Amino acid sequence: MHTELEHVSAILSTTPERWQRLISVLPADVLTRPPVAGEWSALNCLQHLVVAERSLFPVRFQSFLAGQDFENFDPHQRHADIDVQTPEELATAFVQLRQENLVKIEQVRDEDLKRTVQHPKFGTVTLAEMLHTWAAHDLNHTIQAERALMQPLMLNCGGWRSFFYDHEVGASKS
Repeated sequence: MHTELEHVSAILSTTPERWQRLISVLPADVLTRPPVAGEWSALNCLQHLVVAERSLFPVRFQSFLAGQDFENFDPHQRHADIDVQTPEELATAFVQLRQENLVKIEQVRDEDLKRTVQHPKFGTVTLAEMLHTWAAHDLNHTIQAERALMQPLMLNCGGWRSFFYDHEVGASKS
């Protein structure tokens, strides 16, 4: 396996476990609390990750293998089935979907990483770029969720709050 691919796979393999742990210890009201109006809560981030794991990345992965250009994907499209699932159900679905997708990724060979397709916005993209994006996407939304979870904690840090200014959502950073 390619070293970069091992790095990507390692990140992709840990994200569902992190989410399962968060869901198992935090109450629903904490998970559903947005950091500020109009921003995603931790649960919204998990919902998005499940949709991407089901309907975005595996579809695009298959496009590379089939040599077919990408279809448009609307990240803001609502998914009624996702909206009604409990946090526990979402975390379980994420684990299952990710396990299935990791099996597919394990089959990638070095020469596959150079495969190209056309992305509607970015033009020619490689499988290697898409796999890196998949891992970065995981980390991005995990950070976003953790930042949402931090907001009420930071309010009660007293003088230590200054250590967290970089993570305050909606605050002016002067």
